[in-house]
Amino acid sequence: MNSFLAYTINGLVLGSTYALTAIGYSMVYGILELVNFTHSTVYMVGAYLFYILVAEFSFPLILAFITSTVLTGVIGIIYEKITLQPLRARNQPKFAMLICTIGTSIVLQNIFFLTQGSETKQFPTMFEGKSIEIFGFNVTIVQIMIVIVTAVLLLVLMLFINKTKIGMAMRSCSQDTMATELMGISVDKIVSFTFFIGSALAAVSGILGCMSYRSIDISVGAAIGTKTFTATVLGGIGSLYGGVIGGFIIGLLDVYTAAYIGSNYRNIPAFIVLLLVLFLRPNGLFGKKIQNKV
Repeated sequence: MNSFLAYTINGLVLGSTYALTAIGYSMVYGILELVNFTHSTVYMVGAYLFYILVAEFSFPLILAFITSTVLTGVIGIIYEKITLQPLRARNQPKFAMLICTIGTSIVLQNIFFLTQGSETKQFPTMFEGKSIEIFGFNVTIVQIMIVIVTAVLLLVLMLFINKTKIGMAMRSCSQDTMATELMGISVDKIVSFTFFIGSALAAVSGILGCMSYRSIDISVGAAIGTKTFTATVLGGIGSLYGGVIGGFIIGLLDVYTAAYIGSNYRNIPAFIVLLLVLFLRPNGLFGKKIQNKV
């Protein structure tokens, strides 16, 4: 029983990082109806920026955390304005923007590959070696921090979207961008803000995830990409609540599979879930059916 509780806590910790990253997918899709394949690479970018600030510029950990999160959000705005905004202005089809996100992902990966190399590096962490005992087993302070930070950020984000004018504008854009423009709201500014928030959350997820594993390499974004995309599809792409719940489900499946079947098989459940959802419930657990408007 204690082992099951330990696996469950580890699954919730892993699911927290999936949930934060999945929200970025859902936010962008909710407004642009676009799957942003650059997003998993942004996870890596945020973590590497934190590593660079601490290891090479000797930033204090808290300051590096805040700075790298904001910088990653700014990078999200920049690549959206350079790559996607011109395509939207020319009314290019969605698949053109989809291919563009893949290209942007490759560019970002290669920038960090050229500057940081491919070797695995030891990642700086907070609360080094500190843990507390829960139900007879040790839980690290970093794991507890991951769950708490995730819960607080998700709560703040939900309140922001539902209670503020910018949040209302974001919800309006997700319903009808043309009507939103007619109401005097700049869709481009709302999209840029959405990319900032989504990228910043991916950075937080990347930093906390690498702290948990104490390592970082150029492949961490690709490794989490399939899991977070599956979590988004499972919850209902475009649904923030769905992305969160999907993230926790995939995180628990990962850990349970590694514990009871074998670590070599931990990636299989995500692919099985993705196939089942696409075949049996394409809209996900909380997604809504899209009605064509005439």
